[in-house]
Amino acid sequence: MHTSIPEFVRTKRKSLKLTQPELAEKAGVGLRFVRELEQGKETVRLDKVNQVLALFGAYAGVIKVTV
Repeated sequence: MHTSIPEFVRTKRKSLKLTQPELAEKAGVGLRFVRELEQGKETVRLDKVNQVLALFGAYAGVIKVTV
């Protein structure tokens, strides 16, 4: 089963009983960014995504696949 980044962030945030404003403050990003990330906005900055994911011990990156 694959979990999307928005679902992962929302689930982790709720399990830690953090509000969106609290998560934004702890990650050093704006509240609007957290809201857009959790809503699955397709055009978000990877560096900011990783700032949020770092709080949960995770990160996102590019994987090179050769066909």
